[in-house]
Amino acid sequence: MQREIRKKTVTYGIAAMLLAVLLSAIVYNFGVQPGIPPVFSELKTFSSYRELENFLKEGMEQANRLGVGNLPFRDGQIVFALEDAKGATVPGTAPEYSTTNIQVAGVDEADIIKTDGEYLYIVSGPNIYILKAYPPNQAELLSKIELNETYGTQIYVNEDKLAILGNNYPSYLEEKLWIGPYVYTEEIFVRVYDITDRANPVLTRTVILNGTLSGSRMIGNYVYAVVNQPAVHPNSNETDLEVMLPKISGDYVKEVQPTEIRYVDTPDVFYYFTTVVAVNVRNDAQKPTYEPFLTGQTALMYVSLSNMYLVVPNTNLWILRENAGEPREETLIYRVKLDQEKIDAEAEGAVSGYVLNQFSMDEYKGFFRIATTEWTSEGSKNNIFVLNMSLSVVGKLENLAPRETIYSARFMGDRCYLVTFRKVDPFFVIDLQNPNNPKVLGKLKITGYSDYLHPYDEKHIIGIGKETVAAEQGDFAWYQGVKISLFDVSNVSKPVEIAKYEIGDRGTDSPILRDHKAFLFDKSKNLLVIPVLVAEIDETKYPYGVPPDAYGDFVWQGAYVFDISLDGLVLRGGITHLEGDDELTKSGYYFDSPYYVKRSLYIENVLYTISDKKIKMNSLETLDLINEVQLP
Repeated sequence: MQREIRKKTVTYGIAAMLLAVLLSAIVYNFGVQPGIPPVFSELKTFSSYRELENFLKEGMEQANRLGVGNLPFRDGQIVFALEDAKGATVPGTAPEYSTTNIQVAGVDEADIIKTDGEYLYIVSGPNIYILKAYPPNQAELLSKIELNETYGTQIYVNEDKLAILGNNYPSYLEEKLWIGPYVYTEEIFVRVYDITDRANPVLTRTVILNGTLSGSRMIGNYVYAVVNQPAVHPNSNETDLEVMLPKISGDYVKEVQPTEIRYVDTPDVFYYFTTVVAVNVRNDAQKPTYEPFLTGQTALMYVSLSNMYLVVPNTNLWILRENAGEPREETLIYRVKLDQEKIDAEAEGAVSGYVLNQFSMDEYKGFFRIATTEWTSEGSKNNIFVLNMSLSVVGKLENLAPRETIYSARFMGDRCYLVTFRKVDPFFVIDLQNPNNPKVLGKLKITGYSDYLHPYDEKHIIGIGKETVAAEQGDFAWYQGVKISLFDVSNVSKPVEIAKYEIGDRGTDSPILRDHKAFLFDKSKNLLVIPVLVAEIDETKYPYGVPPDAYGDFVWQGAYVFDISLDGLVLRGGITHLEGDDELTKSGYYFDSPYYVKRSLYIENVLYTISDKKIKMNSLETLDLINEVQLP
C-alpha cells in the first residue's frame, strides 16, 4: 500500500550538492551527543592557490576514506550530476496597490511579477514585458526586454530601476563516455535597467558571476544574491585537480583570489564556492562587493533587515561520527551581517534536524528561532530552537508530534504556529515569550493539513493546504481537494478552526502550496485570491461509491476570489484565462499551459490576473471584465 502523504526528507547526495551555499564560521561545538567528541570548525583563509588546491584534494580523499558517499571520481575523473532547471498593500500612495507577498517587511523578494501601482513588469518565458496597467482602460504593452538563453528569471523594481536576476543556460563541456551529457558550467547575471521611459528601458549595468543563483533579497537600494559554483573543474583527475575560482565579469571584472576565500577546515565529498554579492541598483557607478566562501552543500535562507541566515545540512556528522553511535541529522546555521554594501559572516551554530522552508525560521528581538524535523531509527520528531546572535542554543522544545513531520510554520512575535501531519493535522500554538523556555500553549487536531500559514490578524491565522481522508487501514491519509482554513488563536490553549472551504476533489492543486508569492490577501478589503487548478470527480463512474484514492478530472484553472472575514469564507467567483473549445484550451488545464494563471494583484478597485500569455483586469466589486491585454 502506497503512502499518500509525502515525506519531506533531505537527500545527502551529489545531485543535491549542486545547490551549495558556502559560508565561513566561527568555532562549532553545538548540539553534540553525549560521549561524542565535538566537531570544531575555525574560520580560516588560504595563503596561496597551492594551499587551496591541496586542501580540496586532501579533504575529498579523507571524506572518501571515511566512507560517506562516494568521491565524485570515475575512472580518475570528476563526475557532475545534472541540476534540474526549474503582498502587502502599499499605503498612503496614489493609487493604492498590492505588492509581492513577502515574509519580512522591508526585505523584498524577487518574483516573476512586480507592480508600482501604474505599470506591470512581467517575466514570461525568456522575456520581460512592461505594461501600462492603470487606469485599466488605457492598459497596453509598452516594451519587451529579450533575455534569450536564460532560465529561473526573477525581478525587482526600485523606483525607476528594474533589476533582473537569472541563470544563463549552461555551456556544455566536451562530452566523454563516463560523464554523459550532463557536464556543464553556468553563470548568473544581475542586469539593471533604467526604466524612466517605460517604453524604452535602457541597460545600465551588468554583473555576471560563475555558478547558479541560489537566492536573493533586496533591502533598500541593495540586491543581495547568493551564487553557488563547483570548486573543482569536471575535467580534473585524482592527481591533478583544477580549481575553478569564482569570477565576476560584466561591467566589473574580477577573479577572486584564494587569499580572499574563507573556509571551514572539515572534509567533504565535494566542495563548492559560494559568493554573496551586493549590488547597488540605484548607483551604477558603485562597484559590487562580495564575500566568497568554501564548504559543503546548502539548503535555505532567511533574511531580516540586518542579517542573512543560511542553513546547511551537515554531512560531516556522518563522516566524523560514524563509529560513535547512530548518526543524526543536523543543520548548520550561518549568520551574515548585511549593512548596505558590507557583507560580514559573524556567527555559526547548529541544531538537530532539517528545515522545511524559509517560514521555519525567524529573527525577533535579538534571537533566531528555527523549527526542524528530525528522522531517527524510531521515526520522525519535531523541534523548536531559540538561538542568540552568536548562534548558541539558549532554549529548545523537542520531540513534538512523534512520527509526524512539519508541513508549515509561521513565527509571529512571541508565538510560533506549527502544523505537523501524518494522519490528522495537529495545529500547535507555541509560546516563545521566554526565549529560554519555549512551551506548547495549545493544539488542535483536525482533518487535513496546511502547507502555508499566513497571519489574518494577531489572533487569527489563514491556512492553505489539502483536506484528507484517513485510511481505513494503515497509519496514513488520502489527500483530497485544496483546503482553506481560518484558525482562531485568541484562546491560545484552545485554538479553533472557525471556517474552512474545500476546493475540488483529489487532484486539485494551487501554486500557493509551494510558492507563497502566489498568495494575495488584504484584510481591509476582505479579499483573498488564490490561483487554483480544479479537479472534480464524476460520481457516475463509481456506482458503488467514490473511493478516497480516486482522482478527479481537471475541469477549470484560474483565480478563485473569496470574501474572507471572521464570519467565514465566501467564494465570490472565478477568473480564468482559458476560453473557448479549441484544442489549446482543452490542453490548457495542465500546468504547462501559457494561460495558467500564476499571480494576481490589485490596483485601486481593479483585480489583475496574470498568465504567461494574458493579463485580465476585472472589477474588484463585481468581478466584471474591464479589459485584457494579450502578450505576444
